[in-house]
Amino acid sequence: MTDAALTLIVRRHIPASRDRVFDAWTDPALVQLWWGPAEVRCPHAEFDLKVGGKYRIANEFEDGRVLWIEGEFVVVDPPARLVYTWRTDPDADPELVTVRFEASGADTEVIVLHERMAEAARAGHEKGWFGWLDGLEQWAASGSSGCRPLSLMNV
Repeated sequence: MTDAALTLIVRRHIPASRDRVFDAWTDPALVQLWWGPAEVRCPHAEFDLKVGGKYRIANEFEDGRVLWIEGEFVVVDPPARLVYTWRTDPDADPELVTVRFEASGADTEVIVLHERMAEAARAGHEKGWFGWLDGLEQWAASGSSGCRPLSLMNV
C-alpha cells in the first residue's frame, strides 16, 4: 500500500441535531470551544465556508508549540457534508478530509474520512480525530452554545 492510499475512518454519535453539529464544526467561535484533544487548545480558527474558500485552525500544545492546519473547501453541503483539503506542512501534498453529518433520531452521527495521509501521520491523526470528537461530544452533551466545559479546558 502506498502512502497516497492510506485512509482513516472515525465516527461518533453526537447528542445534538445535525444543524447544531454542522454549525459547531464550521463556526470559528464554536470550534475554539470544543476542538481538542485534551492536551491541545484552539486559540484561533477562521473559515471562508464556500467551495474554494480557505480555512485555518491553530492547535496549541501544552508546551506552547502551535501547529497550523490549513486547507480549502472542496464541497460545502450544509448540514450534510464537508470535503476539504488538509495541510500541516505547506510544502507537502494536501490530504483530503470528508465529514458527513447523518441524522440519527435527535442525535447526529459524524463520520470522518481522512485520506491521502502518510503512514507516519496515521497514529497522530487517529488520536487527534478521536480527541476532537470527544470534545465535540462533551460540548454538545453540555447543552452549551458558548462556554467550553471546564473539563475540556487546559487550565
